[in-house]
Amino acid sequence: MTIREGLQHGKENGLAVEHLVKRFGPLVAVDDVSFSVAPGEFFSLLGPSGSGKTTTLRIIGGLTVPDEGEVYLGGERITYWPPEKRDVNIVFQNYALFPHLTVFENVAFGPRRRGWPERKIREEVTRFLKMVHLEGYEGKYPRQLSGGEKQRVALIRALIMHPKVLLLDEPLGALDLKIRQELQLELIRIQEEVGITFIYVTHDQGEALTMADRIAVMNRGKILQIGDPKTIYEQPVNRFVAHFIGNTNFFEGQVVKVEGGMALVDVPGLAQIWGVPVGEVRAGLPASVSVRPEKMYISRHPPKGGSFNVLQGIVEDMIYTGVSTEFIVRLPTGQQVRVFAQNISKDAEIWKITWDEKVWVYWRPDRSLVFVE
Repeated sequence: MTIREGLQHGKENGLAVEHLVKRFGPLVAVDDVSFSVAPGEFFSLLGPSGSGKTTTLRIIGGLTVPDEGEVYLGGERITYWPPEKRDVNIVFQNYALFPHLTVFENVAFGPRRRGWPERKIREEVTRFLKMVHLEGYEGKYPRQLSGGEKQRVALIRALIMHPKVLLLDEPLGALDLKIRQELQLELIRIQEEVGITFIYVTHDQGEALTMADRIAVMNRGKILQIGDPKTIYEQPVNRFVAHFIGNTNFFEGQVVKVEGGMALVDVPGLAQIWGVPVGEVRAGLPASVSVRPEKMYISRHPPKGGSFNVLQGIVEDMIYTGVSTEFIVRLPTGQQVRVFAQNISKDAEIWKITWDEKVWVYWRPDRSLVFVE
């Protein structure tokens, strides 16, 4: 499906934003942003602080008015509708629970304002509390809840109204790592159970890769790439996306030649490195070679046979993480590279490598990317 077809589909069935622009004085916070989200999709806006993701979310929710562009939901143009008229709800990082109301009353607040029958309210509140494993919490107040419990209450308070779209603005950002990871899985399960479209704003790459069906990577108000997590990670369209998503090693140099679908880059003081060109790559241009740490091998001996990019260095540090060992290798130029080696067997050679030891780092050319921007 082309971008144009996707936007048309979103306009007619799901959510679509077209050419959104928002300025704050001289700052262009959102710069010609367009994307569509299918009904029931888990879509993430991912980027660093100041990338425009939260402003985009606020425009969709009706909390901010765009200077240019349109927002469509279920076939209707809602660009200038007030928030209460949109079939959209928002969950914030700070929970925004009413401190003087119990958990039950917080969740029932929206349905009561809509005039739902009391029997239906009780049934729905009970159903949603069970969904997030908070049965028996009806009479508790927000001050009696943990951060994770507060976020669960905030989530179901928004979901109980059955909006077409739920907007989530860094909802797990205030939680510690373990609780955050648990709630990531909870959110995936809940979203699949209720079937509501989620648009999730985060600066956490791991969070987006874990949870989203598709990710839009943003920087300086623009969308740089939209794709599923695997595509975003394995096939970044430029250096920024490669750097921002996960871990990567970069080698800076100049393109020597391009042949057979590969580019050769001369890295001063190190070696000539082959990689897969991304975009328009030509001889003579300055270039960055990107290779992920888990796609590299480390050995006390140079590789035998096969075609590899090979570098030699000294082990400066080793970090054991259980699943893998991270090696920090200092190259002759002083540059450090990171290599992730999986801890499969105690008989493997990586268990024999130690600090200050000379090692070879190598990888297959098709596992590195060449950017010339």
